[in-house]
Amino acid sequence: MTALTSDGFVKSGFMEEYATFNHIWAALILEELYRLGVRDVVLAPGSRSSPLTMSASEHAGLRCHCHFDERGLGFMALGIARGSQRPVVIITTSGTAVANLYPTVVEANLLGVPLIVLSADRPIELLGNGSNQAIDQRDIFSRHTIVHHDLPPPDAEIKAAFLLSTVDQAVDQQRRMPGPIHINCRYREPLYPGNCLVDASDYLAPLRDWLTTSKPWSDWSSSTAVPALNNEWETFAQQRGLIVVGRVEDSVDDSQQGQQIVELSKQLGWPLLADIQSQIHFDPHNLIHFDLALHDERFSAELAKAEVLLQFGGRLISKRLTQFIAQQPWQDAWLVDPLPQRLDPDYCVKRRLICSPADFIAALPTIPEQLCWHQLASLQRRTSQLVEERCTAFSELGVCHLLAQLAEGQLFIGNSLPARLMNMLGTHRQTPVRVFANRGSSGIDGLIATAYGLSCTCSEPTTIVLGDTSALHDLNSLALLKQATQPLVVVILNNDGGSIFHMLPVPKEDDLLERYYRQPHGLHFEHAAKMFGLGYFAPESLDAFMAAYTQALQAGVTLIEINVPHQQVANDLKHLGAAIRGEPREQ
Repeated sequence: MTALTSDGFVKSGFMEEYATFNHIWAALILEELYRLGVRDVVLAPGSRSSPLTMSASEHAGLRCHCHFDERGLGFMALGIARGSQRPVVIITTSGTAVANLYPTVVEANLLGVPLIVLSADRPIELLGNGSNQAIDQRDIFSRHTIVHHDLPPPDAEIKAAFLLSTVDQAVDQQRRMPGPIHINCRYREPLYPGNCLVDASDYLAPLRDWLTTSKPWSDWSSSTAVPALNNEWETFAQQRGLIVVGRVEDSVDDSQQGQQIVELSKQLGWPLLADIQSQIHFDPHNLIHFDLALHDERFSAELAKAEVLLQFGGRLISKRLTQFIAQQPWQDAWLVDPLPQRLDPDYCVKRRLICSPADFIAALPTIPEQLCWHQLASLQRRTSQLVEERCTAFSELGVCHLLAQLAEGQLFIGNSLPARLMNMLGTHRQTPVRVFANRGSSGIDGLIATAYGLSCTCSEPTTIVLGDTSALHDLNSLALLKQATQPLVVVILNNDGGSIFHMLPVPKEDDLLERYYRQPHGLHFEHAAKMFGLGYFAPESLDAFMAAYTQALQAGVTLIEINVPHQQVANDLKHLGAAIRGEPREQ
């Protein structure tokens, strides 16, 4: 169908004969998606999706990734799309296979990740009459997709240009509003090659010009110019300001966006509070322990002198910081993020700029460098000293604090406690580490699969740190890890259930906390590692963890299990917070 030229580009080489007419449409869809930037396709096994599967496997420019579990498959695609910053195609068969993608689609919609779901489906006459594996897939993802199309069964009477232009418009809408696309592809039998091939020469003849180029059928263009901000910026920048940074994902080829924010902070003399997802959390200019330092009244009072807020990216992990932002009487508040979403849970934002941080900073008029207006760095020093003192024991705090210093390449952080701990702890680093987290819906679905997908886009090691319940949710995806081409380390913090509920105001009388919230399981992961062919360590000290992790970074795939008492992390955080507030230690 397609062939690579000597310079590495794909040249269309559409055949005149195809197995079925279904295969013609499948080949057209995938070729147009390739021309629009798709390079990776993830596929689950299935019969109804055979035309799509065969066309993807035959395309010289597409990399195909497989998984038997559609839920894990979807999250793998999410990781590949985030790591490569390109759209990724997901191909599934009909029925509940499609429904298993629901959590991925929700997450992709909230994070603005460009996924393209191509779901195979039965023709309409097989719905509602007892036909096997037939469910109503029309708009199955409801309001969680950017675009949804329910295609008719392939038919020679429907122009090929309809199909190509439908794909072009959908991808253009995705570029304007990043998120998932769903294209439901109805196929009548036959689904597999038979004795007689279909002559496609007459059907493809109107595509003569398209077939001789590598361009999409129709060109859609849009402007993303940043509005002029001269007068507004000069007034804004002259006040005491605060820069907060949420999720910012630099590409592998462009890691400068975060550093531009750091330089802006220095130029303005404004404090920088950068979330773990910001890519600059470990920069020496960031007030790295701000989440815990907000326990300190002196630190909070100094921070409250800020008059204006400049925020890059949304979805902050720190609850204390979001509460501070909500309570502060800002004279002005700007939010810069390329996603056209509100990203303003407390309705503080006065000006919303839909652009990348790099484009925003490039558009700013030059102003003289300003003196630093605050003493936050010195006020944070006491908190940082207490963090160092309290993270010397083998505990979730100690392991996360150490891991933040040791991690190399890419770090994927699970939700619930791991995200909060990694956002609180760590020290400044000289070598950068790319940090990711699924903080759209902040669920515990598909975390291992997402991290594996990210590893497919990087030539460096990938580390995932997650809780035991999250790991059990995605246990099937351990099967993916043996395909990793770079070192991949899975650190599981096993506190036997949902220990975060110790820190929430859930009912604790009788056995309500244990049975209905924390739900202890008594399971360990040594045999899971053996079943899936992974290396395994269960260190019992920080020195042993450091040795195991350092060894794991060298080669292969390793599961490191950290077994700790379920109450320990809640007690440690309680005592650390009290120490920062200056309260006497409980006896």
